[in-house]
Amino acid sequence: MSERTIPQTAPAPEAEETAPTHETAPLPLLHRTVRPEWIDYNGHMSEAFYVLVFGYATDAMMIETGLHAGYRESTGCSLYTVESHIRYLRDVPEGAHLAVRTRLLGADTKKARFCHEMYAVDAPGETPGPGDASPVATSELLALHVDQRLGRTAPFPDRVRARLEALVEPAPEWAGRSIAEVPAPR
Repeated sequence: MSERTIPQTAPAPEAEETAPTHETAPLPLLHRTVRPEWIDYNGHMSEAFYVLVFGYATDAMMIETGLHAGYRESTGCSLYTVESHIRYLRDVPEGAHLAVRTRLLGADTKKARFCHEMYAVDAPGETPGPGDASPVATSELLALHVDQRLGRTAPFPDRVRARLEALVEPAPEWAGRSIAEVPAPR
């Protein structure tokens, strides 16, 4: 990790807090450019900032599925990440343009499993193409829908659950893995 101070960063301004216009519309890509303060002492993006960008992607997914700020304020409910697994696959330099794809892998009454795939692309706002087929990092998450006033899980509203379920797609081959034992069992 970098010895630099991690700045307090507000949610992305490009993530509007509106309900999706179509219940089955796919999730849009999240785009970011690697900032100078995200670079660590090894000369590439520090692990904390991968988590930050993935966090922005989770926020964007929440907005697109109806779990936006207005929802949180009116219901007292939110999505809490309870487990995550990040894979750092390639170094990302300062100024790199990132595109993050989010996939819903499963949803039920109170839980959602999803993943993010981060790609380095040639230009801001670009969609990963065949040359970008390999992500630079991935994140798989399990989240619970929590009623913050009661301090416990609560069922998703029907509309939110329907939107989440409509987005579910097969898991990528890398999903569901855990960290390997060291040393490896014999």
